Amino acid sequence: MYLTWLDSNSWLIEMGGKRILLDPWLVGPLVFGNINWLFKGSRPQERPIPDRIDLILLSQGLEDHTHPPTLKQLDRSIPVVASPSAAKVVRELGYHQVTTLAHGESFNLDNQVTIQALPGSPIGPFVTENAYFLKELASELTLYYEPHGYHAPVLKEMAPVDVVITPVIDMKVPVLGPIIQGKNSALELAEMVQPQVMLPTAAGGDVTFEGVLMAIIQTMGSTDTLRTQLAASKLSTQLLEPKPGDRVELKLQRRAIAKS
Repeated sequence: MYLTWLDSNSWLIEMGGKRILLDPWLVGPLVFGNINWLFKGSRPQERPIPDRIDLILLSQGLEDHTHPPTLKQLDRSIPVVASPSAAKVVRELGYHQVTTLAHGESFNLDNQVTIQALPGSPIGPFVTENAYFLKELASELTLYYEPHGYHAPVLKEMAPVDVVITPVIDMKVPVLGPIIQGKNSALELAEMVQPQVMLPTAAGGDVTFEGVLMAIIQTMGSTDTLRTQLAASKLSTQLLEPKPGDRVELKLQRRAIAKS
């Protein structure tokens, strides 16, 4: 299995001989609802569009996960698996093969990788977006991704999980509450699913953020803190911090415990 972090929540996952582009933001600024003064993400240079993409996987319909300028640059014939809100966006952009996954539903990618949608981040009072559980069928190695630190109890039934991509810090807006919760939930997740490898997402990288929202966001936690917590809990989980653009090979052991 190979992973390439492309900044923010954007990843290229290579497993089962397939190349899966996850929540891509690769070109142009990141803005919510065209309100530049509230929040704007920028990068010093655009990321190259990866070649030979077999699938685009989208967890949420918001711009930091379903980024219209990036999706306009990609081939509309690439299959897409998405949450209901993200599926609506890509269909409006002209994508031809869009599979919407509700919680509990699965998608089979060429009999090489299965993707199951789990409950993920709540967006307002009525929408809960997707987390994803991926399994490489030949090896039965697994990967779990949730970008805001909201992990459904059903995930415990899938333990152990080999690779976890999750935030490790908290980002909170006073009065409104957490945008991202990773400071405590990352350790709880590690204790729940006993991953071989954890990788942080949603923060850092070669990007800069500005705007009124960034001036009031409170950030807590760090990878160093989590690494200390993992050791104190006697977990053998390896916490990796790849640099943006680096293709990292994960040295994983097949486990005797059967996975669902």
